Amino acid sequence: LYKNDFSKEKRMAVPTKLQILEQYFGYPSFRPGQEELIDALLAGRDAVGILPTGAGKSLCYQVPALLLEGITLVVSPLISLMRDQVAALVQNGVRGAYLNSSLTWGQYQKALHNARAGVYKIIYVAPERLLTPEFLDFAKSAPIAMVAVDEAHCVSQWGQDFRPSYLSIPEFLAQLPRRPVVAAFTATATPRVREDILSLLELRDPWVTVTSFDRPNLYFEVRRPKDKLAELLTLLAERRERSGIVYCGTRKAVEEVCDALREQGYAATRYHGGLEDQERLRNQEDFLYDRATVMVATNAFGMGIDKSNVSFVIHYTMPKDLESYYQEAGRAGRDGSPAQCFLLYSGADVALNRFLFTHSDEGQYIEEEALEQLNQQNEARLQAMIGYCHTTSCLREYILHYFGEHAPTQCANCQNCVGHFSQVDVTKEGRGLVSCVRYLRERYGVTLVVEVARGSKSEKVLRQGFDKLPCYGSLKGVKESTLRDVARALVLQGYLEQTQGEYPLLKLGPQAESLLNGQARVEMRVRQSQEEPEKKPARKLPKGDPQLFDRLRAVRARLSREQNVPMYIIFSNATLEAMAAYQPLTPAELLDVPGVGQAKLQKYGQAFLEEIRKWTEED
Repeated sequence: LYKNDFSKEKRMAVPTKLQILEQYFGYPSFRPGQEELIDALLAGRDAVGILPTGAGKSLCYQVPALLLEGITLVVSPLISLMRDQVAALVQNGVRGAYLNSSLTWGQYQKALHNARAGVYKIIYVAPERLLTPEFLDFAKSAPIAMVAVDEAHCVSQWGQDFRPSYLSIPEFLAQLPRRPVVAAFTATATPRVREDILSLLELRDPWVTVTSFDRPNLYFEVRRPKDKLAELLTLLAERRERSGIVYCGTRKAVEEVCDALREQGYAATRYHGGLEDQERLRNQEDFLYDRATVMVATNAFGMGIDKSNVSFVIHYTMPKDLESYYQEAGRAGRDGSPAQCFLLYSGADVALNRFLFTHSDEGQYIEEEALEQLNQQNEARLQAMIGYCHTTSCLREYILHYFGEHAPTQCANCQNCVGHFSQVDVTKEGRGLVSCVRYLRERYGVTLVVEVARGSKSEKVLRQGFDKLPCYGSLKGVKESTLRDVARALVLQGYLEQTQGEYPLLKLGPQAESLLNGQARVEMRVRQSQEEPEKKPARKLPKGDPQLFDRLRAVRARLSREQNVPMYIIFSNATLEAMAAYQPLTPAELLDVPGVGQAKLQKYGQAFLEEIRKWTEED
């Protein structure tokens, strides 16, 4: 198929990977990690790519797919992901299709007929379809050159989003007359999940590329507001015209937040598993086509959504682990533009996640003896997530360290690096809390320890007779939130330890005695200003005249309506910014703008060039 898109004199020549990249996708060079993976696949070697969200994983299999003789199958877990990827391919001049439950039986049969006729170069398929008789019949007779496994972490029970159907991939490969080259890609994988990807997919001597997980264009911040809804409205008031996602922990919270935003005049829509399929699809398309600027959703929304102009992600509820958080936050700024990621944290989020752990169905897929290990793993991941919400060190460094990557201790683009802090002596408060833990015989958690230290008259404290302890009321007058921060600092510094499980208990740590006998001094880093700091983008993008940028956005909106495709699929905001900066006046100059390839030049180039010419003449 790709040969037909080249000029006559070049038709007989085999294009290079760089020609494919520029011709179809509009980029002059590869991003870090892409070229090595592409070279391995073109050489017939299995490959694994661990690249962060927005790093261009799809190009790692789409480029070789257009160079290999035969069809590439892409195993993908979500209907929305497939639809979005195929729409983007078609806009770039590549024939693709998807096979999943969203198709009627007639549509599915027609797609298979076209696939047998060689119409498609790339076919996306749900993992549940692989072993069905109809698909196997097609696959056994088709010239399959490569199988790419997207969101490969779904194969591991130790990662988030475990999908048992992914375990059927090796069985599918074994039934093919000739084993194709196999590629696996994911954005979030701890070392243990990476091992599972290699073994469970039965990859053969794979080339493994793990690029930096860093997304320097993303700003990270954690807030602990008393009123989450009021805080959310404050954040959105400054971003009313921007596209963003608000993640909530439950369906009920999605409904409440979405209704509240609509009452305030926001073009908000919703997405969760309790909605009918048609409404979910309609709401998702409203967001993709920018008819709704804010998507309020549970974690059921977003995996693989390639919407490039999402400028913020706000977590209304703390996720269950850093894998989920970083994948969801990473849906902001996919075009490389500066974007913000906010997390609104409260202690109730911890209890909610523990409740969801105990009521989830993930345990049914594993042996009983492994269930306890899985529960411990879930608790450890939750504790790491809690630590992120409390740390006063660099938030970016905390995330990257979790994924096994060394990073500078200062990033200049997160709340903790650009905020104002001071070291505060909390020795008195620390000694009081450690003393309470000892008097309570290490049998209670943070909440009760703090209540006793503050002299609470709660029913439980009085019923247990804790008001008679020498430590009762020793820290009366100190804010509860302050003592909770001190308790976490004591854990981090070894004066206390916290057990894992549904009800974590505080225990004396190895340094406890030195604090109780007056030999140790405890300091804690405290924020001095709660005002939102100035955001500093990590990399400079070209900036043009804002009036020209707005006019180019209007052209894009018109074309979106005429072509019935999302605006970001036509061109991303970053590409429009570059147009407004470079102000190209000829097709050749427009091709030099990042994100403009031959297919989009032919489809849309004239409209944008005319608008730029008008603007330069008026100026």
